[in-house]
Amino acid sequence: MAMQAAHITATGGPDSIKVGTLPDPVAGPGEVLVRVTASALNPIDLYIRAGTVPMALPNPFIPGCDFAGTVEAAGPGVTDIKPGDRVWGSNQGLLGRQGTLAEKIAVKREWAYPSPPGVTDEALAATALVGITAHLALFRNAGLKAGEFIYIPGGTGGVGSMLVAMAIAAGAKVLCSVGNDEKARLAQSWGAETVVHRRDDIPARISAFTGGKGLDAWIETQREPDFMTMVPAMAPRGRMVLIAGRAAQPVFPVGPFYVKGLTLTGFAMFNATAQEQAACASDISRWLAEGKIRTPIAGRFPLSQAAEAHRFLEASTLGMAGQVVGKVVVNIG
Repeated sequence: MAMQAAHITATGGPDSIKVGTLPDPVAGPGEVLVRVTASALNPIDLYIRAGTVPMALPNPFIPGCDFAGTVEAAGPGVTDIKPGDRVWGSNQGLLGRQGTLAEKIAVKREWAYPSPPGVTDEALAATALVGITAHLALFRNAGLKAGEFIYIPGGTGGVGSMLVAMAIAAGAKVLCSVGNDEKARLAQSWGAETVVHRRDDIPARISAFTGGKGLDAWIETQREPDFMTMVPAMAPRGRMVLIAGRAAQPVFPVGPFYVKGLTLTGFAMFNATAQEQAACASDISRWLAEGKIRTPIAGRFPLSQAAEAHRFLEASTLGMAGQVVGKVVVNIG
C-alpha cells in the first residue's frame, strides 16, 4: 500500500519539499499507526529541513513534529489504544524519526495522547509542540503559581500565545509585549491584564504592572535576550526561562543576578522525557476541552502545498516579516 507524503531527499529551502507517493508505514512493537488529519508547522521543522539544526535523517525524510488523527492499527504490545481512537501528539520528525506531513504515520505509543471529545484535530495539532513547550516552561522550569507576576515577550506568537493562555489558566497575572495595536487587542481578548508594545519603556511598564515588586517569572521567547533589562526587572528569587536564541551571546549582569537569588534555565522541548511531556499533554487536553486555551490559526494549507506552508512560516519566523499570528496548519485528512 502507498500513501501521499511531503518529503525531502536532501536538506535545503522550501523548494526541496516534494509531495508524492511513499510506502505506508507499519506499526511496529509499541507503536500505533495513525491516519493523520492535521499537522502543524514549527520553527524547528524549518531548521531541520534546511540543515540549520543537523540531525540524522532517513532518506527520504518526511518533516513535521505535530499531528492529530485516528488510530488505524495498534502494534504488538499496545493494549490501551485501539483502532478508531482519536489521538494527537508531537515529537515526530526529530532524532531520526519520520515526521507527520503524511497521510499515515507510525508513532511510539508514548508520544500519542488520547484526543479529548469536542476538540478538533486541527486544534490539537496546532497546539501540540507549542502547548507542550509552554507548559514545560511555565510549570516545570518556572514553577509558576497562581497570583504571581509573569512577563511574556512576543505574546501572540505560536508559543507566546500558549504561554499567555496557560499562565492565565493557572491564575497568574500576565504582562506581554506585542508588535502592534491589532496584536494588543488580540492578547487582551485572551485575558492578558496589561499589554505593552515593544517600542514602550518595558522596565517602567513592568514596574507599574507589579507595583514595584518585580516579576516572579520571565519566559523569553525572542531570539536576542537582553539580560541587562531582564535581571533588574525581576523580583527576588524570580525565575527566567530561555526557549529561543540559539546563536545569541548577550552581556550578562552576574552580580545583580546572584544577589537577587535569581534562577535562569533553558531547554529544548524535544529533550524532555516522554513522561514529562505526557503530563503536559494531560493538562493541555483538559484545558482545550474546557475552552481555557485556544490556538489561533495563521494559515491553512493542504498537503499538496506543504512547500508553500514552509515558505509562509519561514518568511515570518526567519525573515521577521511578522505576519504570522498563531500556527500554520497542514490539513491532510
